[in-house]
Amino acid sequence: MTSLSAGRAGNAEPDLVDRLPVLAARSHAWASAALLLLALILFLPGQVGLQPMDRDEPRFAQASKQMLETGDLIDIRFQGEARHKKPVGIYWLQAASVAAGEALGVTDARTEIALYRIPSLVGACAAVLLAYWAGLAFLDRPHAVLAAALFGACLMLSAEARLAKTDALLTACTVASFGALARVWLSRGSIVPLPRSAVIAFWGGLALGILVKGPMVPLFVGLPALILSVLGRDAYWLRRLRPGLGLALVALAVAPWFLAIAWKSGGAFFAEAVGQDMLGKVGAAKEKHWGPPGAYALAFFGTFWPGAVFAALAIPFAWRARSEDAVALLVAAILPAWLVFECVPTKLPHYVLPLMPMVAILTVLALRRGALDPRRPGAVAVAFLVVAIPLGLAVGLPLAGWQLDRQIPWAALPPLAGAVGLALAAWLAFRAARPERALVLAVLASLLVSPALFGLGQREIPALKVSPRLAAIRDALPCPNPRVASLGYREPSLVFLVGTDLATPPTGQEASDFLHAGGCRLVFVEERQAAEFAAAEAGKPAARRVGTVSGFNINGGRRVGLAAYAVVP
Repeated sequence: MTSLSAGRAGNAEPDLVDRLPVLAARSHAWASAALLLLALILFLPGQVGLQPMDRDEPRFAQASKQMLETGDLIDIRFQGEARHKKPVGIYWLQAASVAAGEALGVTDARTEIALYRIPSLVGACAAVLLAYWAGLAFLDRPHAVLAAALFGACLMLSAEARLAKTDALLTACTVASFGALARVWLSRGSIVPLPRSAVIAFWGGLALGILVKGPMVPLFVGLPALILSVLGRDAYWLRRLRPGLGLALVALAVAPWFLAIAWKSGGAFFAEAVGQDMLGKVGAAKEKHWGPPGAYALAFFGTFWPGAVFAALAIPFAWRARSEDAVALLVAAILPAWLVFECVPTKLPHYVLPLMPMVAILTVLALRRGALDPRRPGAVAVAFLVVAIPLGLAVGLPLAGWQLDRQIPWAALPPLAGAVGLALAAWLAFRAARPERALVLAVLASLLVSPALFGLGQREIPALKVSPRLAAIRDALPCPNPRVASLGYREPSLVFLVGTDLATPPTGQEASDFLHAGGCRLVFVEERQAAEFAAAEAGKPAARRVGTVSGFNINGGRRVGLAAYAVVP
């Protein structure tokens, strides 16, 4: 069956919504173009207007900027501090994006955060297309399109596509290697050689993934390969991946930088990246990101919206069909890695993002088998959760805007209202035993939610843009290249926007001394340090107050107020 007709109730005639996946899947070129268009609608809004999101994004961007400033493409640093947490791949790609922007004449390219987000945008789009390619190992073309669209629509991927970090690109690497592994597993015993493209996808995804985030891609594809080999008492099927040649090529790709950083850091990179960053997160919660076991399962209903409720309804099917080759691979890819992350004390929602393409494929496979049945007890009630996210955003965003800025982000409300309507239509379609139509409508709802939230809503909440408003005060001074310090407010976004040499004096006295050290100088003083700074200023030539900023620090989860003082010769 090549059309999406399974499970349609009664004699309802298919309309355009029902036929969308089939129309998009007229050929591989059509499918790829349709999915790329969907990805761009989902991921492009907000790329330029969204401020650097503390703290991780500006840390990555600032380290990439410093590579351009110093010409050192081996070491990774944030100001004077070594940043030995992740390998160099993402920093190279971000630096290359900014260098290309400079070559094309982009003004102030090194502080334009959108340029640093290009690798994430490309990675997210590639992940959607590769999810389609991986899905073709399990599904016919229209269903593979639907699975890729369902994955692309998830809110977590939309967020990571707009952040200059590793996770969108890591997901693309993972699904590339997984798609090749699926072709090997599902065709094991065949004497036909594995297509060269699949071999390249597997080892290419592995090599780039290691350069981007170390051992994560080997974990995501190694666990299912190991489990299936142990359960089947046979690892011979992996020989079609040409592991000897593949491992040699991966080593050739990744070894030069790892050897260079080991020599340059005296081994400190591995001690910090493995001993402190990776193993430290296993032993204890890092950076206040603790969560109990089950936290990912609970957050999943938001992070994988709109597909989460349908994925939950597919769980009984996955258990019943776990002995089938296709389902066995998907379960082996999802469940063990998911349990690993649930057991690790440090919890961040994007950690399980690379598993979501497999979840989407399993969900559509359940749909294909007629397993998303609204007649099951509680199924209709669970499915109503698809309405919860857009409804919550439609109510919560105006409340947040009013609470923070005493204004309502009106531009975001019409698309959010439309998303609520489409989500409600998706639930009604599911209740009417038309689950494939429900999935398509849910994806269409996401096409309104992501642009409304990331493209329109955030633009009308200036309280969130503390660092950009502080940088604007610096830019308005009547002297070029002032020296700048910040007392109390130390977010990486301010370092990225103001400059690598931003000083962060720990006391009011040192901030005052900095301000009066000669030349054009500017100090930002957070209100909690205002009295200390004022006491240190007593008896000194009066500094001019050149601006104030009040807003909400996303990273700290609290309101902040800062005053800017300048000495202009």
